[in-house]
Amino acid sequence: MTTATTTGPVTSAVGTSYVRLEGRDKVTGTARYAADFPAGALAHGWIVVSTVARGRIRSVDDGPVLKMPGVLAVLHHGNAPRLQEDFSGTFGPDATTQVLQHDRVPYAGWPVAFVVAETPEQAREAAQALVVTYDTEPHDVGFRFGHPEAYTPESTAVGPARTDKGDVEAELAASEVVVDSRYSTAEEHHNPMEPHAAMARWHAGRLEVVDSTQGAYATAQDLARLFGLDPASVHLRSEHVGGGFGCKAQVRPHLILAVMATTLLGRPVRVALTRPQMFSLIGHRSATAQRVRLGAGADGRLRALEHTALSATSTVREFVEPSAAYARSMYDASGHRTVNNVVRLDVPAPTYMRAPGEAPGSFAVECALDELAERCGLDPIALRARNEPAAGPVSGLPFAGRRLLDCFTEGARRFGWAGRDPRPGVRRDGRWLVGTGTAASTFFTGTFPATAAVTACADGTFTVRITAADIGTGARTALTQLAADALDVTLDRVRVLIADSDFGNAWLAGGSMGTRSWGWAVTLAARELRERLALGAVVPPDGITVRSDTQQAVSSLTAYERHAYGAQFAEVAVDPGTGEIRVRRMLGVFAAGRIINPLTARSQLTGGMIWGLSMALHEEAVRDAASGGLANADFAGYHIAAHADVPAIEADWLDDPDPDDPVGIKGIGEIGGVGSAAAVANAVWHATGVRHRDLPIRPDRVLTSTAAPMERDHAGHR
Repeated sequence: MTTATTTGPVTSAVGTSYVRLEGRDKVTGTARYAADFPAGALAHGWIVVSTVARGRIRSVDDGPVLKMPGVLAVLHHGNAPRLQEDFSGTFGPDATTQVLQHDRVPYAGWPVAFVVAETPEQAREAAQALVVTYDTEPHDVGFRFGHPEAYTPESTAVGPARTDKGDVEAELAASEVVVDSRYSTAEEHHNPMEPHAAMARWHAGRLEVVDSTQGAYATAQDLARLFGLDPASVHLRSEHVGGGFGCKAQVRPHLILAVMATTLLGRPVRVALTRPQMFSLIGHRSATAQRVRLGAGADGRLRALEHTALSATSTVREFVEPSAAYARSMYDASGHRTVNNVVRLDVPAPTYMRAPGEAPGSFAVECALDELAERCGLDPIALRARNEPAAGPVSGLPFAGRRLLDCFTEGARRFGWAGRDPRPGVRRDGRWLVGTGTAASTFFTGTFPATAAVTACADGTFTVRITAADIGTGARTALTQLAADALDVTLDRVRVLIADSDFGNAWLAGGSMGTRSWGWAVTLAARELRERLALGAVVPPDGITVRSDTQQAVSSLTAYERHAYGAQFAEVAVDPGTGEIRVRRMLGVFAAGRIINPLTARSQLTGGMIWGLSMALHEEAVRDAASGGLANADFAGYHIAAHADVPAIEADWLDDPDPDDPVGIKGIGEIGGVGSAAAVANAVWHATGVRHRDLPIRPDRVLTSTAAPMERDHAGHR
């Protein structure tokens, strides 16, 4: 036995930039993702998806396929294992309970069979040869304003579907300035670098799973419920995840099918989705149709605010994109109404996508505020300052810190906003029209209970175990920094093990709550261990372990409006001859709690800002009305912003720790993408004098909407 010591200088790891601890493994190919794990006698699966949008399966002609070389099994609704019908997972009822459970086809791309073979090539060839016949039914994939089947659900994932305060109509009637505008955003898809993959096998009486999931513990628990297993018999690991953005937060069909197959065949089975399959099997962000009505006095002070939003959901699971929730914490008015509506269509079920609700909702509200500022003759930042609320507009709760105006002040200084000519369409650079725009951003600050274990080892090192997930955000590194500071040791003495369901309950990497939730648990355990060692505890060969559970601390949090905030700025150049829009520079200044690792934090924030640019100018899934499927389910047709689309982008932050968090964390994963699309759209208006209320702002839309103004402008310019 040895006596451990933590003496030495305070490390001050938190707040210091560190490269990702696993970075070298990733760039050298050493890091193993879900599709990389080996297993003896490994079989490979391939998913067959429906080619019709609605109907029933008449037959699955698996006889010829079963005779093909290497084919081991063909699973379909007639022979697949039964799943628990009353399943309700981490996020409630889920369509995965219906995979291969019946002959109904709810949308194009629905799994209708699963072929397992000795090699992935054999599985793919057999899947392509499988003949499935259908009895088709009329389908509806037409999302639009005023859809007759739209309804208001009881609730959304972030609260009630509808909120009301005061008399909106009376306040609008009494307003001197009214904005009443409609906005729309396109259907968007996650497309992480790593497609979904899983490997499942039975070993020593346990179901061993490797999956690309954002939450190993939650996914393991959901698997156990789905298959009626003892939760202790399911062991799931997710060592490295190549991006998630929300689509890897839940159990997906590929994982269900891998477990079905390994249970039937008695050997390991791996399945990996193709990029086109990612467009139908793992969720997406629904298109939205939004209406914003603002009423104000001539001084720009709001009297009325109404935000209604419509999104689409599938017929197998209700999911509401809560776009109208954005204004509930941002802007107050005597008459205040927000409504989230939804319509069931024959499309894949939408799901959480980075900044669900806030991303599309901020586009509509922040653009409407820009319109109001123009009509009132006010600077857009001054208008927001004039409408800064003292408490939560809907909740009435006090703010747990709100430095939004400070973000605007600092951002305006750094962006050079003071020298801006507010008149649209007057600034030129050769053939380009140049404009600047701004918008606010916010994302709620939440935390979930988590457990962690920290062990003092006999060799003087420390091991942290927590079921966290690193989806490319640098969570491993941030948790190592937090543990090192709590233990008062250097980083090289701390080893963090994550993404193993056996480590116990911990929130998944989602909702900008991962590092906050995990860091809380790690910090408490590490501090207690440090105290024990400071009292002279002797470390035996097997170490001393301290465990933490933040359930009580989290449940005791005082009720506040808890949010991160930011100010987004963009400069764009528009070519009136081609309709091309080039974003020349972007700046975001945020108040998002204590920043653990500036290097990885800046990467998260700028990544979100680029996502917003991509939403504003590029991303648009086009659904074919005739087939019900997507016309551009690949990277050739579904455009995503690349590095060349953002010549200069900068993100920075203000000191804004959360006083109720042991290290002051709020969350940064999603706020970068909120408001950035609105800033770009507002800049396009400033450049051209034309409002674009439909995203993406494609060149053809620019040419169509600005043709007459441009012709007049050119004539005057000449």
